[in-house]
Amino acid sequence: MSKTKTGQCMCGAVTFTVANAPASFGACHCETCRRWTGSALMGFNVPETDITWKGEAHIKTLQSSDWAERAWCQRCGSSLYYRMTVDGPMAGSVQISLGLLDDLSGMTFDHELFVDCQPDAISYAGEGRDVMTRAEVFEKYGSGDDL
Repeated sequence: MSKTKTGQCMCGAVTFTVANAPASFGACHCETCRRWTGSALMGFNVPETDITWKGEAHIKTLQSSDWAERAWCQRCGSSLYYRMTVDGPMAGSVQISLGLLDDLSGMTFDHELFVDCQPDAISYAGEGRDVMTRAEVFEKYGSGDDL
């Protein structure tokens, strides 16, 4: 059974609906995600085709690397998504910032990326998550710097 999730930026200028939302989410500890969000990026991946946006005129994007862009609300600055812009295993998917969701019920924290870049001061409780180092992420998904 697929789950529909809704969300919005802080000011409400950008809203979205995700069809077939996953039951899990993860964290990325790369330097770019930490600088973009102020900590690890907590998010979930969905195909672009499963997202319906409203208020797209308020979405601003930045090509943050040779292979990906990041987006935010230009009114309030909320981090909206990370999207691959080149072909590869993640092409056609968008990573939505978890904090934008109206309801996180039913979701579980199941993976962490760039764990070798994770600051000592940041640690999440619980066990059983899949973890990948920088080298493992690049081996699985390609690229050469922070995703």
